[in-house]
Amino acid sequence: MFKSKLKIIKDTYLNLLFGNNFDLSYIVEAMDWSIAWDGKQITKALNKQKLLKARVSSSPLGLKNQIVHYGSVNIFHSFGLPKKNVKPILTWFHFVSKDIKNKKIREAQEKFGFIHTSCSQTADYLIDFGISQSKIKVIPLGVDLELFNPLSMEGKEQLKARLGLPKDKFIIGSFQKDGSGWGEGMEPKMIKGPDVLVKTLAILAKDYPIFVLLAGPARGYVKSNLEKLNIPFKELGNLSLQETAKAYSLLDLYVVASRTEGGPKAILESMASGVPLITTEVGMAGDIKAIMPEFLTVEIEDASGLANLAGKVFADKVFSENLAKEQRQVAEGFSWEKVTQQYFEQMYSKLF
Repeated sequence: MFKSKLKIIKDTYLNLLFGNNFDLSYIVEAMDWSIAWDGKQITKALNKQKLLKARVSSSPLGLKNQIVHYGSVNIFHSFGLPKKNVKPILTWFHFVSKDIKNKKIREAQEKFGFIHTSCSQTADYLIDFGISQSKIKVIPLGVDLELFNPLSMEGKEQLKARLGLPKDKFIIGSFQKDGSGWGEGMEPKMIKGPDVLVKTLAILAKDYPIFVLLAGPARGYVKSNLEKLNIPFKELGNLSLQETAKAYSLLDLYVVASRTEGGPKAILESMASGVPLITTEVGMAGDIKAIMPEFLTVEIEDASGLANLAGKVFADKVFSENLAKEQRQVAEGFSWEKVTQQYFEQMYSKLF
């Protein structure tokens, strides 16, 4: 927490020094995690394609005369709207109806150029909540196709051996933050469905030789439950984006068990990595299924359904390989370069 505060102070100072030499500042969390990765990818693509002069910062303080894009609702709640002359945009991934702080955004919505979300599902929630449809832009998350790509079977086995992973088990991945706070994460973050994940794995462990690979911060709840169930697992910790991409290469299956999501990015990352994916119908899953009818989804909280889909993947190697290939083809339409062009055309160019 101290490091985060120190970074915010440093970035505020940098804003005052040269932050206003840019067309756009994308405001990210001080922690090097999901929102920060988004901001880095979007600003990198904007600069590479020479669409805008863009940067990331963990603070909007001191900025003026530019587009200020808040990367999440929590960031907005931390700082509020800047008092200087800026054109703000808010990205809203997770809509939680019980969060009374959201009323502030509804009341202040006219001050935003746009309120962006990554999927139709969240857009519908926001409209029901009272956000004007004219303010909402639905633009998906993206994926780095150079970083996340399929590994050959030989390369996969070599990487497994290097990390000491079992050769005779199905490696199931879960790379996310599903505990409250940035500590051990013993208190589950229920919107991420860690309880549903554990139930799914418990069902699978009765019929299949599984091994669970975990990554991401605050995974204490899941780890403690796997230990109770005697399900073998390995924790990789809080990985960088590059390390996360390598971790996908180890997997035979990725599971998304969430109740609420903006993406999650794990959907696109596993698809791009050629890893079979099963997911609850959250976030972008519904939009992707409209493109790819064979996409493997179940209703929210359906642990038995997830386990059945996993069994289908484990039982049929040809089906699994074909699914992975089709997922990769669909993921190619979600490169950060293509997605950032949508950001520019639908939002940034209209405010710049």
